[in-house]
Amino acid sequence: MGTAIKNPLLAELVVEPQGLGGQYWNDLWSYRELLYFLTWRDLLVRYKQTVLGVFWALIRPLLTMIVFTFLFGRIARLPSEGAVPYAVMVYVAMVPMQFITTAVSDAGNSLVQNPSLVSKIYFPRVIVPASSVITAAADACVSFVALLAMMGWYHVWPDGRIFVAPAFVALAVLISTGLGLWLAALNVAYRDFRHIVPFVVQLAMYISPVGFSSSLVPHAWRFAYSLNPAVGVIDGFRWALLRGAAPLYWPGLAASAAVAIILWLSGIAYFRRMETTFADVI
Repeated sequence: MGTAIKNPLLAELVVEPQGLGGQYWNDLWSYRELLYFLTWRDLLVRYKQTVLGVFWALIRPLLTMIVFTFLFGRIARLPSEGAVPYAVMVYVAMVPMQFITTAVSDAGNSLVQNPSLVSKIYFPRVIVPASSVITAAADACVSFVALLAMMGWYHVWPDGRIFVAPAFVALAVLISTGLGLWLAALNVAYRDFRHIVPFVVQLAMYISPVGFSSSLVPHAWRFAYSLNPAVGVIDGFRWALLRGAAPLYWPGLAASAAVAIILWLSGIAYFRRMETTFADVI
């Protein structure tokens, strides 16, 4: 919890956290109700005064899937993985990729969109981008239900590997949280990132293996390509959910996981280091 310390020179009340390290994470647990509130608020604001409401969480990846299937499957005539219909292969990739791009974009803008909350009271600021990641996860759950319906329509049934899927969900959360924390902190200091992030997110959608199988990447470039951490998540989802999908490229998966962990740890460290300046700069 925060303590009130009176500054004798300025004769004003300064609110700051009780110590560092473990106490900060204890504060995070103490303010968990604020996390629930911000997440619920974000969900309500996202679909407020919309006709279709939460169905937008389904429509956006569905439309993107149609475009990618037309471009890569019909025009470029790229092969699918095994006997899996091309639309299913694309939509399986769209679910985690849409989660990552939405979470990173929303978390990156979360602090600058809440200046009065950040500057007036003490609480662990990491709660703000974390609520954006959770909100994006709620959208991803809606998309996942639609994916199961699509797999049933095409008679594509998963096998026992589906129980490994939570590991790739965790990997997607690490990527989203790490990048979101980096961008949230950078966005406070450099507002240029408000314009850079949408471009980078859109670019990431096309350079990641969403509309095609990463097995098409030449073997000599496969490991370097896997340094994009989204590659490991997408390949893992396809392998876990689609029977007959391409085998996992384990060196690439290890590279993606290592990059995701580095992003997460460095994102937390950088965010914590810059957190004391947010109230002054924002």
